[in-house]
Amino acid sequence: MAKASLQKIAAYCDRLLRVRQVNDYDGALNGLQAANRGMIVRIAAAVDASLATARQAVASGANLLVAHHGLFWSERHPWTGPNYQLIRFLIEHDLAVYSAHLPLDMHPAVGNNAQLCRALGFKALKPFFFEKRQFIGLQTRRAIDRDELVRHLVKAVDSRVTLIPGGNQTCRKIGVVTGGAGGHLKTAAAEGVDTFITGEGPHWTYAQAEELGLNVLYAGHYATETFGVKALAADLSHRFGVPWSFVDHPTGL
Repeated sequence: MAKASLQKIAAYCDRLLRVRQVNDYDGALNGLQAANRGMIVRIAAAVDASLATARQAVASGANLLVAHHGLFWSERHPWTGPNYQLIRFLIEHDLAVYSAHLPLDMHPAVGNNAQLCRALGFKALKPFFFEKRQFIGLQTRRAIDRDELVRHLVKAVDSRVTLIPGGNQTCRKIGVVTGGAGGHLKTAAAEGVDTFITGEGPHWTYAQAEELGLNVLYAGHYATETFGVKALAADLSHRFGVPWSFVDHPTGL
């Protein structure tokens, strides 16, 4: 059975994703979040790290869970109740957890945005959506009928897509930010796109999109962020010689 060093995998991910250089939200804690005994035999990739996905990862034979949304977004103490159940499960099953949030969104090859753009056939990508002193999304120029774009997006994410038809029927400049960027339509519009693809947004953004003259496509926070962890795990599998699989635990959001 092939094995790989957890520390080498984590160090490689840190370098590849530039986790120390990318600005992120305070609770993200990018990098290795939970260690194990040190040798990895199988990798599981998941959008969210939780007790539920940890159980699925162990059931698949994995002892490293690579996630986009990690374990620490708010205080995780005291270690009682659900917190105790989680830490006990990780230790008993020797399951390590590595997480990358914005560093994985932004990466030009394995990132969520890059991979979704690739699935949509977008070319000549440029930086887009300036947030936290960096561009976290991508944009492209492509003339495409709005309804056709919706069909392509449904196929790419294998999920429902909600359209806010605030702009023209023909899309010409399209911006992509996976996840929950719907509350920042003004940022997207200010950067000149006429169509904005993201995961989710609040109810009030329907009226705002109409006011801005912006087409908005909500394709699901979860669904738009399955791409990066799959691409990262596949890259790790190729580089370190251990198998991987995707842990699908959809939220429907």
